[in-house]
Amino acid sequence: MRIEDMTEDEESMEELKSLKISSLDDEDEGLKTDDYINELNEEEDDDEEEEEDDEEEEVLVTLGFAEKPENNWCLQRQVFPSKAGGIPAWLDPENLPSGKSCLCDICGEPLQFLIQVYAPISEKNSSFHRTLFVFMCPSMTCLLRDQHEQWKHGPEIPSRSVKVFRCQLPRSNAFYSSDSPRYDGSDMPLGIGEHGREIKFVAAVKHWREGHKLECRNLSAQLPDANKIDSGACSNEILKVPSKTLWSEYNIIVDDESELSMSDVDEHSNSLITTQERDGIAKSTLETFEGDDDRKSWAAFQERLARAPEQVLRYSRDERAQPLWPTSSGRPSKADIPKCSYCRGAMTFEFQVLPQLLYYFEVKNEVDSLDWATIAVYTCVDSCEGSAAYKEELAWVQLNSQTS
Repeated sequence: MRIEDMTEDEESMEELKSLKISSLDDEDEGLKTDDYINELNEEEDDDEEEEEDDEEEEVLVTLGFAEKPENNWCLQRQVFPSKAGGIPAWLDPENLPSGKSCLCDICGEPLQFLIQVYAPISEKNSSFHRTLFVFMCPSMTCLLRDQHEQWKHGPEIPSRSVKVFRCQLPRSNAFYSSDSPRYDGSDMPLGIGEHGREIKFVAAVKHWREGHKLECRNLSAQLPDANKIDSGACSNEILKVPSKTLWSEYNIIVDDESELSMSDVDEHSNSLITTQERDGIAKSTLETFEGDDDRKSWAAFQERLARAPEQVLRYSRDERAQPLWPTSSGRPSKADIPKCSYCRGAMTFEFQVLPQLLYYFEVKNEVDSLDWATIAVYTCVDSCEGSAAYKEELAWVQLNSQTS
């Protein structure tokens, strides 16, 4: 080997080997030198192991793409859809979220339905059917405030503008057949649904959208079938579940990231945003970052998304899975993720919602418009059971600028 071809560590070792040490105890010094050389070799081995670990970190991720539904029945609750916008396809149509849990903690307005993900844990009977629902306040002012609130710990209760609910049912339940859906439009739910609280939820949406200030009894009078089911269902709490406006409704189609080919990517692509526009937005966002760490994170984020630019959802319940963070600032540490508020067990990352969804919702790209870098959802690692039909989980929001 020529001297000029040596690495820095190899040069150090050669220098150490060639040293003639004058000491009262040459043998002792020689041992010290050998120890130093061994330490250098161990460091090289450790570096190689770390590189191998980094390569193994990439776990299986399922991607979600927004597509207009081909028919009406594919978004109905009896076929267990993953969907975005419109109104929720409630898994449990009777015991809906109510009270303040349905409101923005900051402005007090009803939250707007963002997305739901059907994520069953089939090996566990109690979660044979399992859906996660994300709601958020459409106000960017509230989302900016939310950024500070989500860092609160312990006795402090954060005021949130983004909320997640988990609902799960065993295979044998009062609402659905134990047989798999046929997905041909003939599937029907069991028990209540068409004339239960779901009807009142839809009516409440119309109530908000049209801006009418009707008394609950007047709305109930328009729904005699629903009154037979539950005369007290049409309460102020139920009316406040939906927001005053709805985002456009989409079906969420999934594909494994590792199996996507270029033809698959083209299949999911659409004309809502061109490649030139997307590159322009990515570049303008990059220019807003002041630190090199944020710039590097953003570049890595964009590089990973480039595999399938139209993705709106990234899902993985692998215990090694981590969110794909757009920036280095604003990431939670393990200590920032609280325990499950129901069983006090650990919470784990499950999926993230990407800002591409806003293009489908036709949210304008203006200064005060709603925007986020990513919404990471953490859920109870055991998907615990309990009396509450809809259990609140954690949403961690990262904005493009964490200094807002």
